[in-house]
Amino acid sequence: MTERSVTGLQATLAAEAAAVIQTERAGLDALASALLDPNGLGGAFAHAVDILQHIPGRVVITGIGKSGHIARKIQATLSSTGTPALFVHPAEASHGDLGMVQPGDAVLVFSNSGETTELGDIAAHARKAGLPLLAVTSRAQSTLATAADVALTLPAMPEACPMGLAPTTSTLMQLAFGDALAVVLLGQRGFTASDFGNFHPGGRLGSRLRTVRELMRTGDAMPLGHEEMPMRDVIVEMTRQALGCIGILDHNGHLAGLITDGDLRRALALDLTTTLARDVMNRHPLTIGPDIFAADALRMMNERKRPITSLFVLDTDSRPTGVVHVHDLLRAGVG
Repeated sequence: MTERSVTGLQATLAAEAAAVIQTERAGLDALASALLDPNGLGGAFAHAVDILQHIPGRVVITGIGKSGHIARKIQATLSSTGTPALFVHPAEASHGDLGMVQPGDAVLVFSNSGETTELGDIAAHARKAGLPLLAVTSRAQSTLATAADVALTLPAMPEACPMGLAPTTSTLMQLAFGDALAVVLLGQRGFTASDFGNFHPGGRLGSRLRTVRELMRTGDAMPLGHEEMPMRDVIVEMTRQALGCIGILDHNGHLAGLITDGDLRRALALDLTTTLARDVMNRHPLTIGPDIFAADALRMMNERKRPITSLFVLDTDSRPTGVVHVHDLLRAGVG
């Protein structure tokens, strides 16, 4: 095969791939437009959000085949963003797993055709138990959509498969719709980044969402002195704690200033036997509160013209409650 023919093949393959993306993007565009129709999908979506926001139980999600894979992903997204959810396989539901579906739950079914036989038992169980049944399908007149309390009918768009058979555009639209549902519910529930961190304690994401309160040094681990402390005693305390700084308190216990290694070097020209902490300290140090995310604390350290290595943590009364060092943040995986 010549270099020209290889180049031509590459261009052909890239064009075919681009066509797939364009077909699927058209599906997403159609879905977004449909959601803006208050008399169509938009109205049904708002109804679904209202139901799922107020149920006392969980969102039981089901589907089979490719729709089942999408359903599993949406279940995971809902659970991690403040909406309790579980996936029940429709085949297993018919053999005992219907016991997982409890009063107070709602059932959310993903089925492109709305005619999948395996979904019959779990849908019938929801109707019999009086549970809200929500159906995500592309056929408004399907058996599933007709039986549902809320039929969430997605636009019928061509699959990206050249035969029009392999679920591609349809599953992408299901995925996007499920993500939209999860994110809107997140907002309605007032779910915060702190809540997200509580649900993701492992890995880099969990580390970045930890707060300064969880990582700061407190009590005797804080290097502290007072304004009248002689500089020779300041040096002893800074050396003992090995954080490269010391917080200086006023007579009320408020943080009056900060002395760093840099301040100490600049004070070497002074008589350290008579110089006091108040003569050397920086009276306007950068400080933070205890509930700031650790990642934000690290960013504040690095954004300074001269990066700093420690931040004192103050309570609402400007009293030191802790100190966090850059090494504490890096050891915790923040960065």
